[in-house]
Amino acid sequence: MASGFFAILDDIGALMDDVAVATKVATGKTAGILGDDLAVNAEKATGFLSSRELPVLWAITKGSFLNKLIIVPIVLLLNAFFPIAIKIVLVLGGFYLAYEGVEKVIEFLFHRNKAGHEVIAERQDDQDAEKTKIRSAITTDMILSIEIVIIALSSVIDSSLTTQILTVSIVSILATVGVYGIVAIIVRMDDTGYKLIKLGNNKGMLLSVGNGLVKALPVIIKILSVVGTIALILVSGGIFSHNIEYAHHLLPSLPSFLKDLLLGIAGGLITVALVMAGKWLYKTVKPAA
Repeated sequence: MASGFFAILDDIGALMDDVAVATKVATGKTAGILGDDLAVNAEKATGFLSSRELPVLWAITKGSFLNKLIIVPIVLLLNAFFPIAIKIVLVLGGFYLAYEGVEKVIEFLFHRNKAGHEVIAERQDDQDAEKTKIRSAITTDMILSIEIVIIALSSVIDSSLTTQILTVSIVSILATVGVYGIVAIIVRMDDTGYKLIKLGNNKGMLLSVGNGLVKALPVIIKILSVVGTIALILVSGGIFSHNIEYAHHLLPSLPSFLKDLLLGIAGGLITVALVMAGKWLYKTVKPAA
């Protein structure tokens, strides 16, 4: 009886060792996409009133956990019974990411200064704008989460089902906690800076550090905005390159970075054009209905 109990413990220990090794490998493989995930979500979690930053970030974090709770079992089932569906979902998600990235570039290049009444209207709709941005962040997180889960699964594809489930689950939890934990630190930099300034009585090292944090936040947000947009385009281009046969063999002499960038821009322009055409068609047909 005792020997059987210790044999079970030995099996559990061996399983945990396998999971630990697999998790380390999977985390290494997902490091790139996690960096992109951080840049994208940090940019999406900023731009709110100070009092709303943490509630908004918590709402996005809960959405991210829910995303992974849905994605992990679906990806495992699809991998077992219908693996081609994973590629289809990834490519569709790639077009969504490309659309978001290219749309931001177009908005920046062709930005129109808003009239006073438009700005007032936007302020009156702050709550709706907040909900819209949260939904957008959760949707983007879902696409990035799918890729993280699939990359993690690919690193343990030859392992047992138990190891696959545990490894993918652990990587998913670490991704959410790690990414949104760092984002929370970033968005609260200015408040931390103000507190340090008060603690230092407007003099000494605390004042210098506090001022540094306050001044650094707007710069970091601008950098994250640019990096996040580029990350959206690069991630989408990488999805196209790895999951579309024609795109994979296209422009073989180009560095992968540049190839992914061009593919992401092309996919984004196509999607933006389709969305604009859909909106125009809807406006044209709507009055006649």
